[in-house]
Amino acid sequence: MHLYLGENPRTLYLVTSSQEESSGRPRRALVVRAAENSLTQAVVEFLHKDQVNLSNVVRLTSRVVKGCLGLICIAEDMFLAVVTSATDMGNVRPSADSPESVAKIHEVNFYSLTSSRWDDLSVIGDALPSPTFAEQADLMSMRDVRDSAGQPAVLEHPCLPLTKILSSGSFYYALGSYWDISSRLSERLARGDAAKDVGTFDERFVWNEYIVRSLLDFRERLDVQEREDLDRCQFIVLAIQGYVGLFTLPLPAPPTDGSPTIATISLISRLGSKRAGTRFNTRGVDDDGHTANFVETETILSTDQHCFSYIQARGSVPLFWEQQGLQTFGQRIQITRPHASQPAFERHFAHLTEEYGKVHAINLLGSKDHEASLTAAYARHLQMAKSLWGDDIGITHFDFHHAVRVGGHDSVVRDLRRLEGVSSNIDQYGFTMCDASSGEIITEQKGIFRTNCLDCLDRTNFVQDIMSRNTLEQYLLLVRREWIHSNVLWSYHRELWAENGDALSRIYAGTGALNTSFTRSGKRTLAGVLSDATKSVSRAYINNFQDKGKQVAIDLFLGNLSNQTQVTIFDPIHDSVRAALESRLPEYSTTRNCSIFVGTWNLNGKPPSESLLPWLFPRDNMLVLGFQEIVPLTAQQIVQTDPEKRRMWETRILQTLDQRPKKQCDYVLLRSEQLVGTALMVLVKTELTAIIRNVEATTRKTGLRGMSGNKGAVGIRLEYHDTSFCFITAHLAAGHGNIEERNADYRTIVNGLHFLRGKTIDSHDNVVWLADTNYRIDFENDVVRSLALADDLDTLLAADQLKQVIDSGSAFGGYVEGPILFRPTYRYDLGTDNYDTSEKMRIPAWTDRILYRGTTLDLSVYSRAELRGSDHRPVYAAFRATVHIIDSAKKEALSRLLLENVTSTAPGEKLDEKLAALTFSSTHDLPPPSSDTEAWWSSPEHPDGVVPLQVPPGARAGNPFDSPPESPLSASPSSSDEELFNHVLSLPVPMVPTKKAPPPPPPPRARTGSAA
Repeated sequence: MHLYLGENPRTLYLVTSSQEESSGRPRRALVVRAAENSLTQAVVEFLHKDQVNLSNVVRLTSRVVKGCLGLICIAEDMFLAVVTSATDMGNVRPSADSPESVAKIHEVNFYSLTSSRWDDLSVIGDALPSPTFAEQADLMSMRDVRDSAGQPAVLEHPCLPLTKILSSGSFYYALGSYWDISSRLSERLARGDAAKDVGTFDERFVWNEYIVRSLLDFRERLDVQEREDLDRCQFIVLAIQGYVGLFTLPLPAPPTDGSPTIATISLISRLGSKRAGTRFNTRGVDDDGHTANFVETETILSTDQHCFSYIQARGSVPLFWEQQGLQTFGQRIQITRPHASQPAFERHFAHLTEEYGKVHAINLLGSKDHEASLTAAYARHLQMAKSLWGDDIGITHFDFHHAVRVGGHDSVVRDLRRLEGVSSNIDQYGFTMCDASSGEIITEQKGIFRTNCLDCLDRTNFVQDIMSRNTLEQYLLLVRREWIHSNVLWSYHRELWAENGDALSRIYAGTGALNTSFTRSGKRTLAGVLSDATKSVSRAYINNFQDKGKQVAIDLFLGNLSNQTQVTIFDPIHDSVRAALESRLPEYSTTRNCSIFVGTWNLNGKPPSESLLPWLFPRDNMLVLGFQEIVPLTAQQIVQTDPEKRRMWETRILQTLDQRPKKQCDYVLLRSEQLVGTALMVLVKTELTAIIRNVEATTRKTGLRGMSGNKGAVGIRLEYHDTSFCFITAHLAAGHGNIEERNADYRTIVNGLHFLRGKTIDSHDNVVWLADTNYRIDFENDVVRSLALADDLDTLLAADQLKQVIDSGSAFGGYVEGPILFRPTYRYDLGTDNYDTSEKMRIPAWTDRILYRGTTLDLSVYSRAELRGSDHRPVYAAFRATVHIIDSAKKEALSRLLLENVTSTAPGEKLDEKLAALTFSSTHDLPPPSSDTEAWWSSPEHPDGVVPLQVPPGARAGNPFDSPPESPLSASPSSSDEELFNHVLSLPVPMVPTKKAPPPPPPPRARTGSAA
C-alpha cells in the first residue's frame, strides 16, 4: 500500500497498491484527517479506491507501507503511525490450513495530521547521528528551538523516541488477518473461527492497543462486508514485542519411507505491555497483579503429522520492590510495601491460574546479600496464597549462582532435572499437541513453570532453555524416538534460545544476555567470559543514564502518562453516549465514607521517648504521618542517610497502634519514604490493603538549589477505590525573613515532584500537605509570646506569614487550612511547656501546618498534641472523605442501553435526521456575556447591579464562615484533644466500615480487543 498527502483540509490516504490488488486484496483506501476544532479527534473513512481523487495528492514516502499502527497525540499534534519497513520471518506452522507467517518491523514513521512541519524530518533524521534516550527525554513537547545566536536550531521530530523504540527490531506482527500472533497455539485452536477475527487478541501482549484502539472501534462499526475488506487489506496492524525465530530442518524418516520429514522449529516470546519499562525503572508487581518483564515464551515444533507447543512464563518477583538511586554492581533492593503485597501477589497468581492452569514457580535468586530478602518474602507470600489454590501453585528455590560456582553450568542442567518440584511437574503439566491436518487438540498443557531471577534475563533464559528441551524430548519419545538424536534439531534449539535471551535482554537492560555463549555451544569459553564482563559494564551505564528517557517514550506509546488524551474517531452516536455517561455517574457508581488521620511533627533528631497516644487516635481507615528532622541534619546524614531512625519510629508507631486500649482492628505500614530528615508514612487498616492501589512514593530536594536533601519534600500517592489521594510532607527553608525562599521551595516541589507515568501533584482528586513550612509570625518576640500566652490567636494570625502568602497567591494557591485554635507549635525548650529560653530566643510560630484541597475532603478536627520529646509540638487533622466506587458492569450496561436508545428510530424517522437533531444541553443556565458597553448584571432583573442570592431550603442563616455552636471547631482551645476527637466520632456520618469486607476478586481480563 502507498501513503499520500492531500491538503485543504490536510488528509492522509492509505491506498492499496496494484501489486496487492493483483494478489487478491480489495481496491480500497483508508482516509484519515483531523476533526475541526479538536486536537484529539480524527475523521476516518473507508472508501473504494475509485471514490478517492488522487490527482492532487503527494506521495509521502517512496517505501511500500505495510500497515498502520494507530493514531497518537503528542503535545498539540496528531500523528498517524505506519510501518514502512518489515521483513517476512517465515511460517511458524506450515502444517496449518493457511500460512501463519510473521513479519519483523524494521522502521516505523509518524506523519502529522495537523501540521506540515514534520513532513521532511524523517529524511533529516536519517542523516543525523541518532541521539540517546537520555537526550530525548524532553522531545515529546519540543518545538522551534533556537540556538544562542538566535538562529533556528535543527528540529527534532516529536515522535523520534517512539520511532527509535518501534524501529529497534523487537516488534513483530502477523502477515495476514486470519491468525493472531498475540495468542498461543492452544488458545487459537480453542477459539475456532473467532480466532480469525482481527478484533480478537490477547491484550496483554499487543503493544499498540492504546494507539490503535480508535481504529478498532471504527472497524467494529462497519458492516460485515466492509469489515472483511478492511481486514483483507491489512490496513490495521497489531504488534507484539519480544522475539520470534524459526528454522526449517529435515528429520530422519522411518525405514519405510526414504524421504526425510521437513519440520519447523519456532520460538515466540511475547513481552507483556501491562507493566512495561526498563530495568531499574520498572520492578516487581503493580496493584492489578501485573509484573515487570513478564514474558510468555512458546516453543513450537511443526511437522506434517503433528504440531507441538510448550508454554513457559517469566516475570519479576510479584512483590512491591524497587531499586532507587545510582545502581552499580551491588544493587540495593527495597521492598516498599512488605505488609501490603499479598492482595497484588494473589491477583498475579489468579491471572496465571485462570490463563494457564497450575503454576509452579522456579526462583533462581541467591540466598545471600540483597537477593535473600526477596527470596524470603516470595516464599512467605506464596505459602499464604496456598490457602486459596492449594497444590495448584508451588515454588522451588534454586540458587543458580551457587550451583555454577560449585559445579559449573553443566551442573545446572543435571541438578535441575533432579529437583522434585520440577521433575514431577514436567510430567504432570505436559504439553499441547494437535493434529496437523484437522487442527484438533490431542493433548493440552495443564500448567506452566514461572521462572524468575532478579532481572528475569540471563539465569532465567538459561533455565527455560533446559525446561524447553526436557519437554520437547518427552514429545519426541512419544512420536518419533530417533529424532531425539538429531544434532541439527538441538543445534537450532540452542540457537533460538540464545537469540531469545539476547533479544529480551536488549529490550529490558539495553545489552545482550549473559551466559549465551554456553547456551549456543554448550560450553563456557574465555571469549564468552570477556563478552559477559563487557555487557555488565554497558548495562550499568545504560540503566543509570539512558533508561529514563526510554521509560518516558514507552509510557507515552502505551498511554500511561497522566496528561495524555487518547485519539478518538469522530462519531456523533458514541460521542453523545460518552457525554450522557459522564452526566449520569451516580447511576453506575456508589460512594463510601472513609476517615483519614493526618499528623506532622518536627522531631529535632530525637528518638521516641514518650507515649504517642496523645497524638495518635487510631480509629481511622488511614493514618498519614509526616516527620521532619527524623535524623540530625548533619553533613554525614545528608551524604548517606541512616534509615535506622525511620525504622525505629515505624516500630514505635506500630507498637502504639497494636497495644492501644480497646483495640478493634489491626494496621499495617502501607508505604514509607525518606529524604534525609524528611519522612512520610502511610498506615491503613489491614482489610483495606486489597482496595488501595497504585501506591507510589517520590522525593524532591530543595536544599542548595535542589542539590541537597536537607530541605525538600516526600510524596506518597494512592488510589482508594476510584478516588486518588496525594500526601506531601515537606521541610521548607528556615529563617524568619526567608519568605521568598520558602515560596521558591514550594514552587520547586509543585513543579518538580513527579510520580510514575507522568503523574504530578495536580493529577489527584485530593491533596494534603503536612509539613514544617517554617513560615513565621511578623511581630516582635515579646509581643508574640505575650499574645500566645494570652491565647489572643486572632491577632497573631493577622501577622502569620503563611496566611499572607496564601492571600497574595505567592504559594499554596487553592489550598485550605482549618481554623487555628491552638498556640504556636515552635519553638519550645525540650521537655517543657516554655517557649525557647536559649541564647537565640527564637520567636514562637506556627511552623507546623496541614493544608488540603479536594471537593470530597471534610475537615473534622485540627489541633496539636502535647508531646514534649522535641522542640516542636506535633499537629494533627482528622478528615472525612467520600470515595467513589465505579461498577464497570453497570457502566457497560448503561452504555449499551444509551447506544440502543440513540440508534433506534421510530416508524418513518431517519437515523441521519435524528443524529442531526442531537444537541448537548449546558449544565448551567448562564447569562449572556458582558460587552464593553453593557454588563450582564445591568438589567431590569438586577436593579442597581444587585443580584439576590438563592439560599437553598434548610440552609443556615448567618455568616457561612462561622462554625455552628455545636461544632468541635468552635470549642475552646483548652478543650482536650480526646474530647474533640470523641465529639467527631459521635457525628452521624460513619467514619469506618461497619464490618470487614473480603478482598475483591481479581478484575476479569478481557480476552478480545473488540469494542462494546
